[in-house]
Amino acid sequence: MQKLTSTPLNTAMKLTLDLVEKKPLKQWISISAALGRVLASDIVCQKNLPSFNNSALDGYAIKYSTKEEKLRIKDTIFAGDSKDDALGIGECFKIMTGAKIPKSADTIVAFEDAQLLKDGLVQIPKNIKKGNAFRVKGEELAKGETLFKKGTFINSSVLAMLASQGISQIQVYKKISIGVFSTGDELKEPWESANDDEIYNVNSTSLIALFGEHGLKADYCGVIPDNLEQSKRYFAQMKKYDVLVTTGGISMGEADFVEDALLHNGLKPLFHGLNIKPGRPTMIGKMDSTIVASMPGNPLAAYVNAFLILIPLLKKLQGFLEFEHKTLKAKMAKELQLKANRTNLVLGSYRDGKFFVTAENRYGSGMILPMVQSNVLLVVPDDKNFLSQDEEINLIVFKGTF
Repeated sequence: MQKLTSTPLNTAMKLTLDLVEKKPLKQWISISAALGRVLASDIVCQKNLPSFNNSALDGYAIKYSTKEEKLRIKDTIFAGDSKDDALGIGECFKIMTGAKIPKSADTIVAFEDAQLLKDGLVQIPKNIKKGNAFRVKGEELAKGETLFKKGTFINSSVLAMLASQGISQIQVYKKISIGVFSTGDELKEPWESANDDEIYNVNSTSLIALFGEHGLKADYCGVIPDNLEQSKRYFAQMKKYDVLVTTGGISMGEADFVEDALLHNGLKPLFHGLNIKPGRPTMIGKMDSTIVASMPGNPLAAYVNAFLILIPLLKKLQGFLEFEHKTLKAKMAKELQLKANRTNLVLGSYRDGKFFVTAENRYGSGMILPMVQSNVLLVVPDDKNFLSQDEEINLIVFKGTF
């Protein structure tokens, strides 16, 4: 068991990201199975969007240069029609939303802005502007433009665009494999009964869910036994994963065998111990080709450290174009005093441009409620121990969008 050191957070995060040396393999899949995957090649616009001049609303298609106060309806054009009759002087078309606009028309007047008169005549308002409600071919996207770059995370709106282009097969990165473990003989699974001397396995559930929220699938591999020889055999079978994530078992306790078991299986640590609070007992390294990330055993510290350090690593490893955390600017709602000479991770809420510290920063690394109550994270460097009211700060988006 190595003694915990105090690696600066910035150094640790850079070392961690540098572990990613190549992108995953590629594969072709149907867009019906593409939700939550990552594009492995650029997607180019195949078809102008829209692919023809069309009406943005139900109304009357007119030629602005020859418009008169009253026009006669020559014909009705529905979506799907392909009519190109010429408009004569004093004529207009009745046209429906999405219908192709004939070349002789250049302006659309909404039904509600015109007055339908007797004998098929329509009274056109004088203040109508040329080109009103006229959706030009290719105005949204032109053929040949880049729609999405490789590394784009595929969500429902990306799929909508792909479908609009008639793209049914795409190239994506193969999913990286992630194994998640917990440690401790005292742990019980949520579906088991636990007495007062036992605790439920929070970490595995929370970390697997955290990864899932960011488009990353992880397997639950169970609880590592508090026994060195069993732990050695356990990890020897787990090198099939791209990433192993453990929680607990790497501090200085007599029953903390995880590090020794990993070292026995060839682990080369990048660092063991961070100069942060919460979450000092954190270790990341490589075991042959498998990246190993050992998080603290306490739930809040495990979750915050996994979010802060592992999410960028895993996204980069999966081929995400954007893998860094989203940030936003804010002002301190109140002053905050912190302990010096360490990086402080402060949970809080962002409201109306201000940062409100959760529970006045008085919570322990074993708690869960502060995670639920917070939506942003403030990283305060080790050379700063006081933040004044209204001081400008940069926050990391912890949950949700702003």
